[in-house]
Amino acid sequence: MNTTVTPQDIDRPELPQPHVRERVAFGAAGLPIGAVAVVLTLAGIALIGGGIVGLVGALSLADAVAVTAVVLGVLAVAAAAIAGGGLTMVEPGEARVLQFLGRYVGTVRLDGLRWVNPFTTRRKVSTRIRNHETAVMKVNDADGNPIEIAAVVVWQVQDTARAVFEVDDFIAFVAIQTETAVRHIATTYPYDAHGEHAQLSLRDNADEITHRLSAEIAARVEAAGVGVIESRITHLAYAPEIAGAMLRRQQAGAVVAARQRIVEGAVGMVELALDRLAEREVVNLDEERKAAMVSNLLVVLCSDREAHPVVNTGSLYH
Repeated sequence: MNTTVTPQDIDRPELPQPHVRERVAFGAAGLPIGAVAVVLTLAGIALIGGGIVGLVGALSLADAVAVTAVVLGVLAVAAAAIAGGGLTMVEPGEARVLQFLGRYVGTVRLDGLRWVNPFTTRRKVSTRIRNHETAVMKVNDADGNPIEIAAVVVWQVQDTARAVFEVDDFIAFVAIQTETAVRHIATTYPYDAHGEHAQLSLRDNADEITHRLSAEIAARVEAAGVGVIESRITHLAYAPEIAGAMLRRQQAGAVVAARQRIVEGAVGMVELALDRLAEREVVNLDEERKAAMVSNLLVVLCSDREAHPVVNTGSLYH
């Protein structure tokens, strides 16, 4: 069966074009700049201390030098504070979204100690693989039967800028859109297929249904910069109020299928028996006796109880 999902098969909502897309932020390695900040801090403290000592010594000739030393020390400490303010730690599986005066300026994905514009605000966004499992929901399938269904979706943030700025809360957005897609899939297909040329069903075509579910969830959460890795239906059952009736229907269907198989086999065996008798000329039977023999064989082969033979002590015709 073809499992290709075309765009027409997806209930894709009409969403506005994204205002921002992820780009790499300007930055540098953090360790060298951190070392420079430490050196500037120590030098500034030394200059400030030396200048204060010179001023306390009341050496008029050195007053200008002492004041200059204090000023330089203050500037060195301020420069070290600014440089140190740009240091940010990025852990594996995380990213930092940077804003400068409210404007998005880029994303830092490289892990380790990084240095960025110290006047930017930095927001932590996890890029790890996550999963979301929906609660068990009661919906009506395509035939109107109430069913219970739940699913799990594995997803990951692919565009941090869209995840932060296109939706209020991308985690809640993924949860709500996943439940919406599961409900839509459940109402689009019947729980069970009926007939030889029945359409896809939730129970009998799990692989095809999960492909369509993944495609629909991916289309719905694309606006948040989220990519869907996989989705699976974890719970599928008739609602309790009709579960008993549906179980009896399934049992009846199984009995009918078994009887049909038995009848097909019995007809083949009867046909084979008549052909062998005629081929070997064991006995010549007219049409009436052939009909009686067929009837008896079918009763014996198709009956669900043990047959009790009757011994004929007369001739074949009496």
